Amino acid sequence: MPKLYEVELKFRIDTPRPVDVELQQIGAVEVDVVSHVDRYFNHPSRDFRSTDEAFRIRSIGKDNCVTYKGAVQGAVAKTRHEIEVEFAEGVEAAQQLFDMVQLLGFRFVREVRKSRRSYTLSRNRFDFVLAVDDVPGLGRFLEIELLAENDQREAAEAAVWELAHSLNLTVAEPRSYLDLLLESDGPLK
Repeated sequence: MPKLYEVELKFRIDTPRPVDVELQQIGAVEVDVVSHVDRYFNHPSRDFRSTDEAFRIRSIGKDNCVTYKGAVQGAVAKTRHEIEVEFAEGVEAAQQLFDMVQLLGFRFVREVRKSRRSYTLSRNRFDFVLAVDDVPGLGRFLEIELLAENDQREAAEAAVWELAHSLNLTVAEPRSYLDLLLESDGPLK
């Protein structure tokens, strides 16, 4: 199985800009609107914040998955190795994995909630996933994402930027929602 990389750019949408309409005008197709609950953990023997890795349990409705994101490798876009594994459905299963991960020594860091409106777009031989996220405490964002094999990473990074520019988006937000929320929370007490 080939190693897949997530190639992503995120942009803050500060104005009441009709980004949903803009996406539909370029041919994006709305897929769904869902709420995400992400619970992030730190490794017992290394600091994921300093290594730029991420480990989370995500719940979308009754669906659950656990995700590991490797350190950022791209210089043009946020590009990183990602492994995502689905597990049993429901709140109880998510809580059991949450408890198990903590018993294994991982430290719970923070929960991130968001409402996500997802779109797909096929353009320039790539299948984009676009997400308009409303994150309580942070605001509204547009994520542009591709999954690419190693030999397609550079082309995927260029394609993500090209799409962003076509939407007049030029200043990407490099920090994760987790980092932004931790910064807004202030110093640990």
